Amino acid sequence: MDLGVRLGDLKLKNPLIAASGVFGYGKEYSRVGDIRWFGAVSTKGTTLHPRAGNPPPRVTETPSGMLNSIGLENPGIEAVIRHEIPWLSQFGVPIILNAAGETYDEFAQIAAMAEEVPEIDAIEVNVSCPNVNAGGIAFGIDPRSVYRATRAVRKSFSRTVIVKLSPAAVSIKDVARAAEEGGAQAVSLINTLVGMAIDIHSKRPVLGNVTGGLSGPAVKPVALRCVWEAAQAVSIPIIGMGGIVSWQDAVEFLLAGASALALGSGLLVNPRLPVEILRGLEEYCSREGIDRIADLTGLAWRSGR
Repeated sequence: MDLGVRLGDLKLKNPLIAASGVFGYGKEYSRVGDIRWFGAVSTKGTTLHPRAGNPPPRVTETPSGMLNSIGLENPGIEAVIRHEIPWLSQFGVPIILNAAGETYDEFAQIAAMAEEVPEIDAIEVNVSCPNVNAGGIAFGIDPRSVYRATRAVRKSFSRTVIVKLSPAAVSIKDVARAAEEGGAQAVSLINTLVGMAIDIHSKRPVLGNVTGGLSGPAVKPVALRCVWEAAQAVSIPIIGMGGIVSWQDAVEFLLAGASALALGSGLLVNPRLPVEILRGLEEYCSREGIDRIADLTGLAWRSGR
């Protein structure tokens, strides 16, 4: 069974990626799981300068999911390059740096610094951050902003560029096309949906920042629809994510058009999730007479044409 997939110039031994955010920089996960189980790992969102993040509480459970409002807390790209990347590279798993800029210039600066670090195999452009250059809207809502952010990274980074798309976009097809036109070699989707929770006893929002990102099984139908639409709009590979907690979920995303799969909140519940999904994928493909995992990509809509 050939589980290998390609994302631009990046070759993965299997389609599973540790999603940005939940995985951090790998040190916490390494205490409960094996980083080598993944085909690639995507780091915590990394900014040009250190960020303290949002006020606590930052995380709360919701029915079939969770809300988080971390606020991109991270030590900044210089510290990540100096302390986190060398440690993470020891596992021999491709490293995807999730880059979060507040301006196009910041995206370019982060990419230029990553270019000098051969252990960074790809950049995942996080276009869900406040866009100072466009009046405070999120980069990921406007195709023009997605294009400009992608171009800024593409001009400064010679290896694989992935753009992480927001479900808040009016048209996921349009922003996916904009990423491709800007030079992205893959897109990943979806990022979290905005939600909130209220404590009925304190009569106040649970999260310190009021709203947060909703993830987990609750968002899977939305994520699956976005992958389906984007896959039919672009010719570059798609990394599907959003509520994948079983091999059956993984198959659905592949059939919808994903080439690779990112695991996020599910890892908090089950650190051995990648092992279980890979086993399930192999058994499913064996039963279906499929020799390559890549042959599943988009089969749900390609077979109907």
